[in-house]
Amino acid sequence: MIHTVLFDLDGTIIDTNELIIQSFLHTFEGITPEPVTREHIIPNMGRSLVDQMKFFSGRDEVEDLIHKYRTYNIERHDELVTEFQGVRETLGKLHAAGIKMGIVTSKVRITSEMGLKLCGLYDYFDTIVTVQDVEKPKPDPEGIRKALKELGSEAEGAAMVGDSHYDIEAAHNAGLPSIAVAWSLKGLDYLNQYNPTYIINDIRELLPIVGVEEM
Repeated sequence: MIHTVLFDLDGTIIDTNELIIQSFLHTFEGITPEPVTREHIIPNMGRSLVDQMKFFSGRDEVEDLIHKYRTYNIERHDELVTEFQGVRETLGKLHAAGIKMGIVTSKVRITSEMGLKLCGLYDYFDTIVTVQDVEKPKPDPEGIRKALKELGSEAEGAAMVGDSHYDIEAAHNAGLPSIAVAWSLKGLDYLNQYNPTYIINDIRELLPIVGVEEM
């Protein structure tokens, strides 16, 4: 029986895909010798922003790029962010069934909370572990372990839901089953490479996995 479910945020329960892509395109316009394109951005989504900035720019000092990204990201946030279909309904059923829920994300707190509040999901979560709360981001299990501790939960009986290999590997590293979402921009072939415990095509498929009956 699963008593605790941890969720990644971007690309998993909140559709921030276009916001992220547009933020990167804006940040690197005219910066790199070769343009940074959507095809470059999508495979790297899920990594910490610092790592991505260093990767795309080839620089060690990227504070100016991070500032440019976050400024644009916040300005366009409410225009480009939506929840994925069925998420609010499913979280409501999990919450009503007494399932503990938390967020483990590679985002900073301000935009994590902005997205959850915009989509009406904020109150379902008893802990939000951001990249600012850990020394080692996913795929290190530190964030998952911190979230479980804050929820008063054990790894046994918990699961992690996400859209990237960072989530799948973090779950495995923490000893949790991983639930990959097939609406990941990266695609099913990509997800299958990392051997998730489950792959769901619709968020509502999470309910029988957790042991919550449809109401």
